[in-house]
Amino acid sequence: MTPMSDATTTDLYEVTMAMSYLREGMTGPATFSLFVRNLPPERGFLVAAGLESALDYLAGFHVGPEDVDAFASALHRPPGDLEPLLGLTFTGQVRAVPEGRIVFAGEPLLEVTAPFPQAQLVETYVLNRLSHQTAIASKAARCVLAAAGHPVVDFSLRRTHGPQAGFQSARLGAMAGFAGTSNVAAATAEGIPAVGTMAHSFVEAFSSEEDAFRAFARCHPGPVTLLVDTYDTEEGVRVAARVLRDLDRGPGSAVRLDSGDLGDLAVRARSILDDAGLPGVRIVASGGLDEYAVDDLVRSGAPIDTYAVGTRVGVSADAPYLDSAYKLVEFDGRPVMKLSSAKVTAPGRKQVFRLPGCADEIALADEQPPDDGVPLLETVMRNGRCTGRRPTLAECRERLAADLGELPSAARRIRAPVAPRATTSERLRALTTRIRQRIEDQMAAASARQAPERAPSGSHRSVPR
Repeated sequence: MTPMSDATTTDLYEVTMAMSYLREGMTGPATFSLFVRNLPPERGFLVAAGLESALDYLAGFHVGPEDVDAFASALHRPPGDLEPLLGLTFTGQVRAVPEGRIVFAGEPLLEVTAPFPQAQLVETYVLNRLSHQTAIASKAARCVLAAAGHPVVDFSLRRTHGPQAGFQSARLGAMAGFAGTSNVAAATAEGIPAVGTMAHSFVEAFSSEEDAFRAFARCHPGPVTLLVDTYDTEEGVRVAARVLRDLDRGPGSAVRLDSGDLGDLAVRARSILDDAGLPGVRIVASGGLDEYAVDDLVRSGAPIDTYAVGTRVGVSADAPYLDSAYKLVEFDGRPVMKLSSAKVTAPGRKQVFRLPGCADEIALADEQPPDDGVPLLETVMRNGRCTGRRPTLAECRERLAADLGELPSAARRIRAPVAPRATTSERLRALTTRIRQRIEDQMAAASARQAPERAPSGSHRSVPR
């Protein structure tokens, strides 16, 4: 049996709307804009991520017979009713902010322009890809800022929300500047250094810490990292120092602290290692770390060389979702907008111009950039095919590092950051006012036409005299 494709990884209402558009002949070009309405608390910026995987999905999008059967089953309708969707592919255009660039609230990360049924049906998958990965990449970038030059490594796989999320977390950490990952699959596929130590179970399996450390060192030539907090941390450091010194394995090796007061224990461990003549043995800290804990440790002057972050970063624990949206802004050449309370959208296809100091301006797509302004959205797909080559992970990392360097210091703060707010161009403001007025006039006219029908039975209208 041929399996369903990713076309079925969608919300049911995308299917019902696409069917209606096809039935009504509404197949003209529609533009949807994907953006984040508001940044999560304690965020001074976001890192655009997930674009490449979204483009892979769009390039391979195809509704096959098995997908039609799945849609029909979900709707409790005969497969024949869903046949208008059969063979549907994505033939549209995508303009997007390249992966790794800094973005702010209200700025389009991506705009899709395609025949209406296509643009609608791909919404859920594209939103999922960009929303999750942007949240994780933003968290990872904050960890790099907090570490202030110290290496950060990814230990998140075992507690991320599924293996795929773990792979993404490793890749996005590397894009943010992490020095390595424990995830072997991600390390192999993405060319990221693989890192790892040992678990407490390894130490517990031997009759003593010393036996465990010596066995580990015998199996693994070269520098090793020894987990020292299974029993008594200070004694574990002393045992590790003795083993490393006896085996002449000091330079490049490390001890790992995974629990307790990491700052205080790091000070004690450093003293023990230095007294043992092992100044080249590094200290790795792990255990519930994220950018807040790393920031505290760095600011305290703790002699920690490497920070291993896991669960809290891999699930973006303090901000596990984004207030992201994928909204229609133009259909068949007609700008449209939403007026719902607190969810107003701006009409028309857009561009974002990056000005010095990240003083961004959101404008219409056909506007010329202001002086010193650089357009952020680039055409990355045309006629359903990707344009240009796929950027490497290293290129994305360099792009992000450059943007972080331009970010105002208030936005880089780990606690109480202040995010820049994009302004809107004069033309976009004028269009928004015009479309709003048009909608309000239409609503008022419709309300006036319906007023006689709503008049209570037996009521009398006043007659002018």
